[in-house]
Amino acid sequence: MTAEPAADEPACGTLTRRAVVLGAAALPLAACQLPEQPVAPMRPVIDARYAAMYGPIFTEPYPIPAVDITKFEPQFLRREVRNPTGQAPGTIVVDTTAKFLYFTLPNGLAMRYGVGLGRAGFGWDGTATIPLKRKWPTWTPPPEMIVREPDLEQWREGMPPGLANPLGARALYLFQGGADTLYRLHGTQEAFSIGRNVSSGCVRLLNHDIIDLYNRTPLGAKVIVRPAAIY
Repeated sequence: MTAEPAADEPACGTLTRRAVVLGAAALPLAACQLPEQPVAPMRPVIDARYAAMYGPIFTEPYPIPAVDITKFEPQFLRREVRNPTGQAPGTIVVDTTAKFLYFTLPNGLAMRYGVGLGRAGFGWDGTATIPLKRKWPTWTPPPEMIVREPDLEQWREGMPPGLANPLGARALYLFQGGADTLYRLHGTQEAFSIGRNVSSGCVRLLNHDIIDLYNRTPLGAKVIVRPAAIY
């Protein structure tokens, strides 16, 4: 017959003399196990090709730090793909639904980049050309933006270039019918914004990617910004 524990005996963790006599010390103390030690989260493995592609750049007037590519989904990393746009080589196509920008290449290929786009009410779509490109451009906020964000008044005459400048390392200017649309393809250091709708309407790429796109894009290139699909 097994003895019933006395009402005042501890549930676990301390053995009374009576419990030892009854052999209770041999019972498993399942309810009294030590708490599990926290396990450090595993760091994602970064492909060496992309670590090099998005590593620090020291050859620019303003050295560009390495990109933390864990801040966005891997499909937004720059890569060569089959051309899904149906456009001739040398065309830029922005897929605002998938958050991809394509620069079409010969032989049915395209270079694909991840982009950040304008938040609700600030997007733009249509067909444009690029008659103007700038390295490390000055940024001048439009008057209506200054009205929304009075702190930008200090930059009414232009913000000098640098990593803090919203246009980043490069800007490609979109014109339509010979007039400036005020929309740009430009760089950013904000890796978290890639694949999201966060900007005031422009199409932003990582500084590393806008430099690559800038080098590929001739003046006069055609740009198609497709409207987001409605499901």
